[in-house]
Amino acid sequence: MASTVELTRDSFVDTVRGDGIHLVDFWAAWCGPCRAFAPVFEQVAQQNPDVTFGKVDTEREPELSAALEISSIPTLMAFRDGVLVFSQPGALPRPALEDLLSQVRALDMGEVRAQISEQQG
Repeated sequence: MASTVELTRDSFVDTVRGDGIHLVDFWAAWCGPCRAFAPVFEQVAQQNPDVTFGKVDTEREPELSAALEISSIPTLMAFRDGVLVFSQPGALPRPALEDLLSQVRALDMGEVRAQISEQQG
């Protein structure tokens, strides 16, 4: 069983809007940093089966990439309980990815939603 899932335009929204934590890697086969980051992403995915680790191939999903304004790859996004809580281009070393995941786990989502509401209001 794969520890990462391929996300497409058809599955992306349903996946990231769901409960729990969803890390999404935007990548392309021709991208050297993407290929270097892939094993790190896979290793952390294997150690965290309670988290969805999704991959979006920007070459196969150009409309999705454009809609999310992906301008540099790799780009990593983190969603928790349907809320985008992190988005940053660049490959992360394993300790940084593990730290990011710990920070996402520790978020008080009530507080996050209150901050979003305040910014929009």
